[in-house]
Amino acid sequence: MRGLGELESTIMDRMWSYNRPALVREVLEDLRSEREIAYTTVMTVMDKLHTKGLLKRKPFGRAYAYEAVATKEAYTAELMRDSLAQSGNRAATLVHFLSRLTPEEAEALSAALQVVPAKGRDR
Repeated sequence: MRGLGELESTIMDRMWSYNRPALVREVLEDLRSEREIAYTTVMTVMDKLHTKGLLKRKPFGRAYAYEAVATKEAYTAELMRDSLAQSGNRAATLVHFLSRLTPEEAEALSAALQVVPAKGRDR
């Protein structure tokens, strides 16, 4: 899974924040509060995000209503897994990653490990 371009990321952030289906026109109006952008540009990017599997869509009159397929956290986790898989030496990559955690991040990691049981335990 590849990362997103700047506009793709901006649109996905909007879609994740809505937490509901949205029309291209709604996203366009939201984006226009920050920049000048054409309807066709937003429509094309949202279509590409649909093709990439990040947005699902349903017909809504003559348009489509788009919705995020997964949460931002799930998407980020998949990016992290892909990066780890491509690293060549997963253990070394994890050591480097863990050594750079802030105390707050280390605490969040510790809490997350309490929620998700380790695979292979309790067998």
